[in-house]
Amino acid sequence: MPQPCDLFIHSVQLASMQDNGVPYGIIENAAIAVCDGKIAYAGPMDECNYSSENKVDGQGKWCIPGLIDCHTHLVYGGNRAQEFEQRLQGVSYADIAKQGGGIQSTVNATRATCEQDLFDSAKCRVLRLLEEGVTTVEIKSGYGLNVETEKKMLRVARAIGEQLPITISTTFLGAHAVPKEASSAECYIDLVCKEMMPALHKEGLIDAVDVFCEHIGFSPEQCRKVFQAAQGLNLPIKAHVEQLSDLKGACLAAEFKANSVEHIEYLAEDDVPKLKTADTVAVLLPGAFYSLNETQKPPIHALRQHRVPMAVATDCNPGSSPVASLLTSMNMACVLFSLTPEEALKGTTVHAAKALGLTHKGQIKAGMDADFSLWIFQHPCELAYGINMHRPERIWVGGNRVQF
Repeated sequence: MPQPCDLFIHSVQLASMQDNGVPYGIIENAAIAVCDGKIAYAGPMDECNYSSENKVDGQGKWCIPGLIDCHTHLVYGGNRAQEFEQRLQGVSYADIAKQGGGIQSTVNATRATCEQDLFDSAKCRVLRLLEEGVTTVEIKSGYGLNVETEKKMLRVARAIGEQLPITISTTFLGAHAVPKEASSAECYIDLVCKEMMPALHKEGLIDAVDVFCEHIGFSPEQCRKVFQAAQGLNLPIKAHVEQLSDLKGACLAAEFKANSVEHIEYLAEDDVPKLKTADTVAVLLPGAFYSLNETQKPPIHALRQHRVPMAVATDCNPGSSPVASLLTSMNMACVLFSLTPEEALKGTTVHAAKALGLTHKGQIKAGMDADFSLWIFQHPCELAYGINMHRPERIWVGGNRVQF
């Protein structure tokens, strides 16, 4: 007699992303059973021993894991459209930052924006992602650079996760830039490590800690202090590294066994094995590469050769990547960085989950969170093939149907 479950989906094609020796983890003529928000069974229909009054006929459509956007800055005030014009006229990202634009411009706008307005604007961006089948989003702080505004940003991120059917992972990025009122970068890093991080962690607002290791950000020595402080609070580490130059930030992050390193356009091939040894995910951000019209590409061949997991994310932010579409980012990763469509889908599911330390997400298999979506296409490679061509027919988060 079949076992009861809360949701039973049958007659579907699974792009499960399981490591089952088949591209995309494909399982044909499959079924999914959900109990208490978890996947109880995902496999061939003729081997399934579950049933439910809540039954869905997949009609041969495709089911994929909930997509995961593992790198965003989507809580912010204002916009930087004028900087877009400047860049088109030949002004570099670094020069704009030196002129008081860049991150500092958004810091000023975010400090001046009330919490409700930040929530309303960020909610719109998250809904755009959710409509694409994104069920988990990482949101960074870093546009406050003081305790009050960093807290405001992280509270907004938490509120989005409470009010929308989506999982939000928060990252404290206090070490994003030196605020104008700081007497020095060193003094500001002390503030980040000794006051800001402990206070925000105490309030339960931080899931991970990030830094911007770059000439226009912070030195490796300063980032080391942030990592040590995070380690002292048992907080996972992430790092913006090697975006504009090679400061060996990835090596530093690997030393601390960071969950992920992000951007990595200037990552030296000789440093790639250190990421593999540290079990660190390489997060590719093609939206920033595209928006900044960069030419230096991440060392994709070396990452493949050393089997470093590659994730793909939007880097949604007002300056260098005003992109609120993970499907578009997947296409960019294929066209600009030469990822295969399967690598792009792995990068927004199983590898993105790993980058966030969320081992219970990113695949359709027993024991995982019941986050998945139903699509109409001939093959999962179509997800990365087109731009704005596909949307899921249905989405489930924790086994519950998402209603828009």
